[in-house]
Amino acid sequence: MSRVLGGITRRPRLRFEGWIAGMGTSSGTRIVLGHWHRSPFGAFSDVMLERADGERLLLAPTREAADFISGTYVFDTVRVVPVDVSVTDATWTVTAGPLDLRFTTGRRRLLGLVLRAVPGALARHPAWSALTDRPARLLLPGVRTRGSAGGGRREWYGARDLLPIRAVSAAFEGTALGGMALVQPPVRFGFGSVPRNPSVTRVTTTVALVPQ
Repeated sequence: MSRVLGGITRRPRLRFEGWIAGMGTSSGTRIVLGHWHRSPFGAFSDVMLERADGERLLLAPTREAADFISGTYVFDTVRVVPVDVSVTDATWTVTAGPLDLRFTTGRRRLLGLVLRAVPGALARHPAWSALTDRPARLLLPGVRTRGSAGGGRREWYGARDLLPIRAVSAAFEGTALGGMALVQPPVRFGFGSVPRNPSVTRVTTTVALVPQ
């Protein structure tokens, strides 16, 4: 429910805390994994894929999550399928309907060390995301930390860590997608892309809904 403060209607806000992994493959398919340990829908994971032909596909574990995500981003196809993610040391294993994915992270670099020092309370504040938007665009082309989302929503990303991805193995409907590649061209689900170099980002995402 929206709140009215001093005659100004404040948009209700939803917060998601977890990790976003973005990677390309030599087949041209780019993959974005959201792994959320805290959200309005509980803990869950989802996968967004953009195929070489431009098709944008969402794989989500529940109809509720699928409806919210597809109301915030743009997809050509939405499928509700089990999405399972396990993380052992530096290796992530993902099974999501037609997608089998495995990737390995490396040691964090300078930017990751800087982001890791950002306090959680600060990363959750939209004003911090607004402040970091321009530096993010300069350091990580294609990345934005605030913008307009689908359905009139607004969105902010507060990054708290960054790890490079070193290796990727993926198959879609039993067909191998090839080796790891840059996220190029940028994905087109929303107002911004993930970093061009394959990576995993710890993030707090805030979504402001349209006032009712």
